[in-house]
Amino acid sequence: MSDASDAAGTVPPAEVVLVSGGSRGLGLALVRMVLDAGAKVATFARTITPELQALADEFPDRTHVVPLDITDTEAVSAFVKDATAKLGRIDGMINNAAVGQDSMHMQTSPADIARIVETNLTAPLVLTRAVLRTMIRRNGRGRIIMITSVGAQRGYAGLTTYAATKGGLDAAMRTLAREMHGRVLVNSIAPGFFASEMSSVLGSDQLDAITRRTPSGRLVEPENIVPIARMLLFEDTNLNGQVITVDGGSSI
Repeated sequence: MSDASDAAGTVPPAEVVLVSGGSRGLGLALVRMVLDAGAKVATFARTITPELQALADEFPDRTHVVPLDITDTEAVSAFVKDATAKLGRIDGMINNAAVGQDSMHMQTSPADIARIVETNLTAPLVLTRAVLRTMIRRNGRGRIIMITSVGAQRGYAGLTTYAATKGGLDAAMRTLAREMHGRVLVNSIAPGFFASEMSSVLGSDQLDAITRRTPSGRLVEPENIVPIARMLLFEDTNLNGQVITVDGGSSI
């Protein structure tokens, strides 16, 4: 990997995709998308929902689903190893798992700051490292997507630490794109706010205000993110090191 010429050629579509936090909301929609595309998927979450379990039961040979906490480094390492043994070499990854924030920075305890940073930044970086080591083995190639946030680009009260972690992932994404010399395409999707469990911590007044100043007149839905992720995983776009913002124009 010392020479960019080593990476000549296109990166093929992903065949085995790891999705962190795939139990509900956007994560579950991404798992469904990978299966609909004909690929295999490995996913985990703290709790396996009935909806995710139903997919695992429907596609037992194309899924690897395990309950675990992304901050449990040993469990995550074992998950990557077991998923590879069952499904094959992981060549696609979506870093989706995250926790939200609902407090002004002055009222956020050091323990909560540490928890958000560990879950949203440190743990995804550790997971990415583990996946990359298998992804590029024997001249392998791959694709990685960071699910970040428009909050990393624009200021929103009550999200200081959350925004910092998402901005950190965007910065890591760009650097990884350089480090991989084209063997692994690394990009971010930065959703705007949508009516999920995470965005609901902002409160209805703040969400209403965001909706009013969004040119499209509506918040983002998971279904708006899924086609972008599918493109980055399975199409020959030559996109690399980019943040794709999907927010209805609210950050204009």
